[in-house]
Amino acid sequence: SIQFSSSTTSMMETAKGLRRPLPDHHLTRVWQTLLLAVAIAGAPLAAATGYQVVGTVGMVTDLVERVAGDRAVVTGLLGAGVDPHLYKPTRSDVRKLIAAEVIFYNGLLLEGKMTDVLIRAATAGKKVHAVTELLEQDYLLQPAEFEGHYDPHVWMDPAAWSQAVAVIRDQLIAHDAAGQATYTAHAAATMKELERLDTYAVKVLASVPKQQRVLVTAHDAFNYFGRRFGYEVVGIQGLSTESEAGVQDIERLVDLLVDRNIGAVFVESTVSDRNIQALIQGAAAKGHRVTIGGELFSDAMGAPGSYEGTYIGMIDHNVTTIARALG
Repeated sequence: SIQFSSSTTSMMETAKGLRRPLPDHHLTRVWQTLLLAVAIAGAPLAAATGYQVVGTVGMVTDLVERVAGDRAVVTGLLGAGVDPHLYKPTRSDVRKLIAAEVIFYNGLLLEGKMTDVLIRAATAGKKVHAVTELLEQDYLLQPAEFEGHYDPHVWMDPAAWSQAVAVIRDQLIAHDAAGQATYTAHAAATMKELERLDTYAVKVLASVPKQQRVLVTAHDAFNYFGRRFGYEVVGIQGLSTESEAGVQDIERLVDLLVDRNIGAVFVESTVSDRNIQALIQGAAAKGHRVTIGGELFSDAMGAPGSYEGTYIGMIDHNVTTIARALG
């Protein structure tokens, strides 16, 4: 199980579930500081209406909000345009984690720099759950350059992301048994919506001619998308935006664009477009015109309150943008 608990045994099982043993070093300075400040101030941390739940990335938080309904106060840590690969938790984030009774995160090392804080939250007695814990290992992708770790971008496959809904439902019921009927009904409705989304994506993306089904993006966030919908996916950077693209990487992809007659590439909302612009310029130098097919949402959703600021809206936007640009 990837589920955290306050016990050392469960915590170490969680570390194994993260696909990488995690050292049991001291509390981070920010964690210590916040615990001390809260203890001294004695300030109330929880709202009076509903128990507190925290989600990390927006794709997780959105599902938690759907399933929890008005039985919990749900707070997200990472907003629109925030790259989880590079994100470092702030004092405000730690305070929210301290206040929460239940915490949901993606797992698979997506929130790499937050892992220590999540473990400390678990050892402090918080219920911390990875929404990817029901996915079988044979489903998960493990690219060669990410040896020892799995690709964390599983939300790009709506069928797989439905399993995250099941994790959230079950863990909310475990925490708040009185809300079982609510959580079960909301989860069923959400799964039905994801099923419709997946059906739509299959139909629309299949309208692109097979030879044009090549998705070139800033980094490798779309591998599960490519496998689910039959697209060849090429990222300039690796799975994590911490990696850097070299001149040879750019040249190799320029040759791919020219040789395959690919006319569109895509920028991402959380990644700089400088490498994409280099591709376009390199192709132009060889007499091949390439345009930006649109902006895709990869590691974060759109602006709060917008359609793209929901998980369904995010995937719908990506699917439609890709299909229009390529086909």
